[in-house]
Amino acid sequence: MSPELQQYYDNRFDLFIHPGWKDLIEDLQAMLQQYEDIRNCDKDTIEFRKGQIDILDYFIGLRELSQRTYEELKDGEKNI
Repeated sequence: MSPELQQYYDNRFDLFIHPGWKDLIEDLQAMLQQYEDIRNCDKDTIEFRKGQIDILDYFIGLRELSQRTYEELKDGEKNI
């Protein structure tokens, strides 16, 4: 893994250990619960709402996605 890519992941993992990250994820999960109820959306706003949910899902899953990708990169180095 290049030093730049290692630094990228080190910075990202540093972000995840801050208490503010946990607070942000809790807020986003609360928003996601509100947005997932699309029963009250008309056809004009449903696509917008789906986009909001996609973005929330991305940030909520960012820690796990980063960890999984990092591990795959490290495992790939072992197989070379």
